[in-house]
Amino acid sequence: MIGSSIYLRDRAAFTGGSPQAVYEDLWQRGRKGRLRTRAILAGATLILCGLLVNAVFGILMAVLVASADAYVHWRVYHASSVWRRGLRGEQRMNRVLRYTLERRGHRVLHERTVPGHGQADQLVFGPGGVWLVHNEAWQPDAEISQHGGRLFIDGRTQSALVRGLTARADAAAELISQVAEVPVKVTPVLAVHGGKIVKSPFAADGIVFAPPLKLVRWMSRNPAADHSSDEVEAITRAAVHALPIGGRITPPAAAA
Repeated sequence: MIGSSIYLRDRAAFTGGSPQAVYEDLWQRGRKGRLRTRAILAGATLILCGLLVNAVFGILMAVLVASADAYVHWRVYHASSVWRRGLRGEQRMNRVLRYTLERRGHRVLHERTVPGHGQADQLVFGPGGVWLVHNEAWQPDAEISQHGGRLFIDGRTQSALVRGLTARADAAAELISQVAEVPVKVTPVLAVHGGKIVKSPFAADGIVFAPPLKLVRWMSRNPAADHSSDEVEAITRAAVHALPIGGRITPPAAAA
């Protein structure tokens, strides 16, 4: 059907194929077409720039155009890698946080359980606030956008995803606040791995959506609080005690 996704798993031609196998097959089938298009673009650039300037300039511009086309296709392929492997992107986001916010003094907790609300992929603690990061990977042609302040994936609302993430952040804030004995706000955000984001970062249903690097940049530039370094450490310790790993609760340390 014209306009339908070639990645939908219920297509008869792809029955039984994993997203990885289907995408790899389609990518290999399209290789000749990509190379043909690249050659046409480079050839046209060579002729045009050669006639307008000189042959050397034409060759340089042709190489540049071919390289740019190869880079664009590599980015498309790389962006789908998490989804193709059946993952959600936690490990990729872990690396991004390690080389960005953690190097600037932020603290990060990974895979903490929020009792009754599932797992928090990452909890980020910094002077600007506390963020609960959730990761999701969508197929390469999935359109991710917001309309009227609500999240849409391929034209469909995502009430369950939004409701679950919001409830998880609120529950985490309540548990951390109880242990820290001060009010703590936890802001939910979602790192998008793959798909096509119409505009990013964008806010929908009270949650900010963006690819990992843009999400980190947004968190740095949009503080939700003003914590001192001591407060950041205290809130992080409270979260360690309040949110278990594998269902275990860590008892708070006794006061000296």
